[in-house]
Amino acid sequence: MTQTLTVKNLTAHYGTTKVLDDLSLSVGAGELVSLLGASGCGKTTTLRLIAGFLEPTSGSITLGTKDLTKLPAYRRDIGLVFQNYALFPHLSVLENVGFGLKQRGVAGSDREKRARAMLERVGLTQLADRLPGALSGGQKQRVALARALVIEPPLLMFDEPLSNLDAKLRIDMRVEIRQLQRANGTTSVYVTHDQEEAFSISDRVAIMNAGRIMQLDTPEALYQRPANAFVARFVGFENLVPMNVVGRDGDAVTAEAPGGTRLSLNQDRFGAIPDSFVLATRADGLVVSADPAAEGIPATPGLRTYLGRAYQYQCETAAGKLIANGPLSAPLEPGSTAKLVPVPDQCCVLKEG
Repeated sequence: MTQTLTVKNLTAHYGTTKVLDDLSLSVGAGELVSLLGASGCGKTTTLRLIAGFLEPTSGSITLGTKDLTKLPAYRRDIGLVFQNYALFPHLSVLENVGFGLKQRGVAGSDREKRARAMLERVGLTQLADRLPGALSGGQKQRVALARALVIEPPLLMFDEPLSNLDAKLRIDMRVEIRQLQRANGTTSVYVTHDQEEAFSISDRVAIMNAGRIMQLDTPEALYQRPANAFVARFVGFENLVPMNVVGRDGDAVTAEAPGGTRLSLNQDRFGAIPDSFVLATRADGLVVSADPAAEGIPATPGLRTYLGRAYQYQCETAAGKLIANGPLSAPLEPGSTAKLVPVPDQCCVLKEG
């Protein structure tokens, strides 16, 4: 039975160092939420707290109506998939998959039937009698996934499960994990440092930094509408330009960038625009133009890089160094005069600097 995971005001310390800071998170029944961030951001600590391997300093963890906060790990009934597989080397594939069922007192005949059925689902029926040492990395990860799913846990947790696999196998495995998770409808938490992996596999993603969730949203919303400068930079917005509103006429807003450049923005596109904000763009969101009449940020192009579909320029402006793309048909020389013209559909307004 699928259940909702609720984490409230979770704080944790390693010695005197605070590693989680009043973190709250809700994962809906049957939903897969990824915790994404750089090493040391708190994502693995969050997983270990939910799993019962660490105790929080404060806060609570509930699964459905069951309070997990003080329960030992073995009583939480959580399925776990680790990056190092954690298979028993002396047990066969079939015995590894059935191990959790054995611990729960499932009879031998029923245990084998359920384990074989799960091996069939992950495409490993023919390897049931092999030892883990005879398997490839991808096969080992399938065994670990089958072992976690066969106990039919109310919560499934993944700790960097694909980091030991090569690039192509990682792509194949994340598709398989997502398909199995959806078929089972198991509430899941997935820890990774890989943005593409998190975005491709998740219903929602929590981007973490310094023990806090900076934004929890769908992959589409994170990529297109980051909530703050940290998330914007994390998802690839290279350019953050501070702006001040100097005029309003209905939904039309005139804003000024450093150096006095004025740009016209429309609140129909960006939503309510505060008096001070940050205009965030990727390189695709600024187009380098040699037209002196263009409405854009005056710039001096520097290093030019060929991308195949466009040239990319490192540009000096009054707002600092900005990265912008320009058409292949009109390359500009370093040191020339240019304007960086924002592409509205490729920009977003951040209400926080």
